[in-house]
Amino acid sequence: MKTHPPHLPDPASGVDSDPDSPLAAITATLEEDIVFGRLHPRERLTEDELMRRFDSKRHAVREVLARLERMGLIERRRNVGALVRSFSGKEVVELYAVRALLESEAARLIALPVAPAALERLVAIQARHDAAVRAGSAPRVFRENLAFHQAFFELTGNQTLQRAIAEYARQTHPIRFGALIAADYRERSRSEHWRMIEALREGQRKALVALCKQHLLPSRDAYLAAHTHHFKPT
Repeated sequence: MKTHPPHLPDPASGVDSDPDSPLAAITATLEEDIVFGRLHPRERLTEDELMRRFDSKRHAVREVLARLERMGLIERRRNVGALVRSFSGKEVVELYAVRALLESEAARLIALPVAPAALERLVAIQARHDAAVRAGSAPRVFRENLAFHQAFFELTGNQTLQRAIAEYARQTHPIRFGALIAADYRERSRSEHWRMIEALREGQRKALVALCKQHLLPSRDAYLAAHTHHFKPT
């Protein structure tokens, strides 16, 4: 079976708590296929094809599809089967509006200034993100970006809010492709992460909230610009 970097565990994701399990590896592979456009919106995923690709049993493939559906990456329709999720323009705008509300509220809840140990953890993660950007590795950038934001929002101390943020971020995974492959966006994201760290260090609440809002815009706008001609009608 094809090996793959593990999916970051999250209690709300429906993904196996063991990131090295075969089901978690298959789920992570298909997640990245969707995020990086190897699987396209409305593309059908068949059980038989996935069984052949991953040398897996039908019950395992069905569980993977169920996980992807819980993650918001695919949708299953009666008499059609599993399809990569597609979005209308209205859905994209609404998803990102909810993310902006949640993430800016999180920035308001973080106790400032942040403890040195917590900052050191973010700096270490961001150093790995920097290395992935320099290497031009979009999959590594994607994974380290997830790790950075997970650690960042843990600073709120509010696990319910963290789960909500993770859930809505996950639902926008298929929207991020255009931004992830663009070198200028990856560099902008990297720079904004360091500005977030500096705002945490200096206790700059207003700047932190503004950064959390503006950090979302490039991936939303890139998707809207690239897909305007074939959005589903609302």
